[in-house]
Amino acid sequence: MSPDASADQAVVAWLAYLTQERRASPRTVESYGAAGRRYVAFLQQHRGGGLTVGGLGGVQTAELRAWLAHLRQGEHPLAPRSLSQALSAVRGFHRYLDRRLGVANAAVTLVRGPRIKPGAPRPVTEDQARGLIAEPGLDPDREGWEASRDAAVLTLLYGCGLRISEALSLKRSDAPLGEGLRITGKGGKARLVPVLPAVAEAITDYLGELPFILAPDDALFRAKRGGPLSPRHVQATVQILRGRLGLPDSATPHALRHSFATHLLGAGADLRSIQDLLGHASLSTTQRYTEVDAARLLAAYAKAHPHA
Repeated sequence: MSPDASADQAVVAWLAYLTQERRASPRTVESYGAAGRRYVAFLQQHRGGGLTVGGLGGVQTAELRAWLAHLRQGEHPLAPRSLSQALSAVRGFHRYLDRRLGVANAAVTLVRGPRIKPGAPRPVTEDQARGLIAEPGLDPDREGWEASRDAAVLTLLYGCGLRISEALSLKRSDAPLGEGLRITGKGGKARLVPVLPAVAEAITDYLGELPFILAPDDALFRAKRGGPLSPRHVQATVQILRGRLGLPDSATPHALRHSFATHLLGAGADLRSIQDLLGHASLSTTQRYTEVDAARLLAAYAKAHPHA
């Protein structure tokens, strides 16, 4: 791409790179694309004209700070976490410009985003997890195979610590499940997770009731009309289930993955093992679960100790 090409064209090329080479998730590409387009639009308005690829190399720290201030104080102000994500996206965009197009910009590394204290994960309890998994089978208005499907998906999230996207990426050829399951997570990183008998049994029950014939490469989990099951369906299902069970809004599909890690930690598993099972790139991400476990111990102490 020529240095005289427009900055908008550079954003398009960057998103294609994220999709095709980095294998970023659709949600990540959408989020980064929104940040990149908003960044370029601000610079064009700030400078009063079009912006080229070469011009992106001359962006100054003052302009970057002005852009962050615009996001913080604009018509739809962003929270600190969203500001940090937008800055991270723009840094990724400039790394792409440097490595692929030879347009470097050191100013990007000099601008700091807002400080954010990472929140501790909010898992559900063991009883709440069991309730969410069992509840679909108690709905008289739902077809039996759909209840088995929902129970199988939720069992995978809790029993194997999977993300929704990872569970829904399974193919028909992956089942019946063996003792281990190879999962491809974020950034194309593969990991092997052990499969508990209860998880394998839930998948087998679902397949025994599934009314569709699937090819080996078809998605394992199917929607009511036969198409692949969507993440939105899983989220909506859990929203309904937590309403029936009286659980808080924090009881989401991803909370089952948090619960998988927290309950393993409480049972004595070490952080490195949990990191491998979850597919975390950094141990610091996994260490957040120690805060949850410590908080649970303190709560139990306060409830049970006579001098608490």
